[in-house]
Amino acid sequence: MKPEWNWMIQKPLNALSLFDGMACGRVALERAGIPVGKYYASEIDKHCIKVAQSNYDDIIQLGDVKNWREWDLADIDIIMGGSPCQGFANQGKHLNFDDPRSKLFFDFVDIINHYKPKYFLLENVLMSRKAWTKVIDDNMGVEGVLINSKLVSAHERKRMYWANWELSQPKDRGITLSDVLEKDKTWTASYITGRKINPLTGKREDNNPDVPYTQSLHVKDGEDKAYCLTTVQKDSIISNKPPKARIANAFVDLEQGIDWRYFTAVEAERLQTLPDGYTASVSDNQRFKMLGNGWNVDTIVHILEEMK
Repeated sequence: MKPEWNWMIQKPLNALSLFDGMACGRVALERAGIPVGKYYASEIDKHCIKVAQSNYDDIIQLGDVKNWREWDLADIDIIMGGSPCQGFANQGKHLNFDDPRSKLFFDFVDIINHYKPKYFLLENVLMSRKAWTKVIDDNMGVEGVLINSKLVSAHERKRMYWANWELSQPKDRGITLSDVLEKDKTWTASYITGRKINPLTGKREDNNPDVPYTQSLHVKDGEDKAYCLTTVQKDSIISNKPPKARIANAFVDLEQGIDWRYFTAVEAERLQTLPDGYTASVSDNQRFKMLGNGWNVDTIVHILEEMK
């Protein structure tokens, strides 16, 4: 049953954000016009905590989610979070819930069952195996909804969302890559990845043990959106090479800053629809890491506005 929501007389919500990161949930609540009473955050990364506190000094930090039984919180209205996804990714060797990080999802469920909030929201990656999604569906008691953040931002970001209210697709705002770039506005979305390219034929031979991996530049064709921002900067870059270009040995043959470049930290913030300079209190290396892990804020804003 959908919770009833009287928007005009609703008291400020007390929010509990699990795996809070840099407090994207707080930004989204504020941007959605939802009054916040207390905002509790469970996070262990000191750099994320520093960014969160530099933007919102009233956040109440709780520490490690695994210690949740030690918390003594009252009147929690909404629990939200994006549980770690490494077990569902190729880099995580598809350990799924056997990965200790992805297993933290069950702590998320236990916390919801303990506090019984009026609202809950969970985010995770689009999983390659339906059985994994079904485990989450069954434990959350609702089916996940796929939303691609490209509808409200300038990069591809397919994510699953579970909430105890009805979710819809946001309208396409028509935001393009050039809208967020500080410079090189005519350059094209690209990425660099390891490929086995036979130097004699120029063709991929992924199963040939005698062909070493080389770093290959792939330039996008068509839609003016960046590839998904991740913690690995080369997964989403821009290039001035022609659309659909495929160039092996990209780190050797092409010059960074002339033929291709990484996004600036501000551009990465804009891709995630955060304010310029939101993460400026930490090093660029940490900024890119947390931005790659973070929520696309305007996607969460759309979801929260559905409560209205």
